[in-house]
Amino acid sequence: MAHVSASRFQMMTETPLPSLIRTLSIPPIISMLITSVYNLADTFFVSQISTSASGAVGVVFSLMAIIQAIGFTLGMGAGMNISRLLGQQDLERAHLFASTSFFSGLLLGSLLSLTGVIFLEELVVSLGATPTILPYAMDYCRVILLGAPFMASSFVMNNILRSQGNSFLSMIGIGAGAVLNILLDPIFIFVFGWGIAGAAAATVLSQILSFFILYYIIYHESSGVQIRLRYFRPVWSVYRYILSNGLPSFYRQMLASFATILLNYCSAPYGDAAIAAMSIVARLNHFLISFILGFGQGFMPITGFNYGAKKYRRVWESFFYCQKLAAGFLLVMAIIVFLGAPRIIALFRREDLEVIRIGTLALRLQCFVLPLQAWIILCNMLTQSLGKSIQASIMAISRQGIFLLPALLILSAAIGLLGVQCAQPLADILTFILSLATTLPVLKMLRQRSGEDESDLSPDLESMDGVVPAMAAESAIDEANLSDLEG
Repeated sequence: MAHVSASRFQMMTETPLPSLIRTLSIPPIISMLITSVYNLADTFFVSQISTSASGAVGVVFSLMAIIQAIGFTLGMGAGMNISRLLGQQDLERAHLFASTSFFSGLLLGSLLSLTGVIFLEELVVSLGATPTILPYAMDYCRVILLGAPFMASSFVMNNILRSQGNSFLSMIGIGAGAVLNILLDPIFIFVFGWGIAGAAAATVLSQILSFFILYYIIYHESSGVQIRLRYFRPVWSVYRYILSNGLPSFYRQMLASFATILLNYCSAPYGDAAIAAMSIVARLNHFLISFILGFGQGFMPITGFNYGAKKYRRVWESFFYCQKLAAGFLLVMAIIVFLGAPRIIALFRREDLEVIRIGTLALRLQCFVLPLQAWIILCNMLTQSLGKSIQASIMAISRQGIFLLPALLILSAAIGLLGVQCAQPLADILTFILSLATTLPVLKMLRQRSGEDESDLSPDLESMDGVVPAMAAESAIDEANLSDLEG
């Protein structure tokens, strides 16, 4: 059985937590911020074309959430297994999870691309495009679909690198693509005159660049997890473990897509300005929480690695250290954005006062609940990294599913456009309450174990809701299944 290098194991289990968290979190934070900035850049440059073009970006955003769902489900599902396997110093089986998730992402992305191009108009209409938005959305969506295989598999590789503590290398791959996208947007849209299709082309080319950089890094990182065709095992005994940890990401991303589609439909009666305004606010909100998402992506391999190594106290302490920093940051950002909301929205559609009016109120309402995202996001990532699939899945489906979808339907019918603007803040409040109920028992368990003699403990992964019973042994897969994985 291949083992993790002693230096990496020592780094993850013995480095002081503040230093380790900074080391692993800063690169994904930068990656998330860069990604959010180029998403905002897409919205900004396209918004200069027209309000309908701006709305088209919001419509196709739900498709991109589906592509992300494929990548994050496979990438984070494999990544959480990889983190625990590395904590147990089992590198060979980590290769298997990495390779299976990567090639599966490539295949599923290709299938989505082919199907979407064939049924392009039907797809765009189903995403919520109005007749005036439809031609812009089709031009944008057609090009985005061509990049789906590269996008999905890039998300997989990004998570694989982070799961083994290579956050900096992950940042290089994602960051290079993001910078290219920002540079190409104005050139393709305005200089070449390609319009909204130029924005899509810039996005796809940037994702292709990220794909090849990430693949090069993983392929040549001899001491880390490898992606090789010989490790590809498309069998249920492998997917079972990937999905047990990846389904919360799938639920979260797919529900984000459904919520965006429903938001478009609920906004449509109030014109393209409403769709454009809510699209801009959604991108801004994602930008605001991207710091916490990046922070959590650095936090997750620490918890998974140390839980696999039976270092329960480090899991407990890392969670609350991250919690304090995240909540403080979001509180400051909420105040700044609340005060500057009209000017921020005006940056995108200065010529359309209706977009500014609708977007300003929606953005300010979301600022009231923004600090709650620290608890919601980190609790979700904690339970997911520990293999608490039931708790993680409940939280993953709550914000954009259990609460947001009904809130949009009920409030938009009851109070119109104001209901559309209030739906997300209300869903965030309810999700925060639910996360307290689902995560406090997990934190209590960690607190109890952290006070015991860790040398006499096993991680008792068999008690994790029946999801990953075989991980109670030294490897992620019991010996009874190993013959299937290697066959």
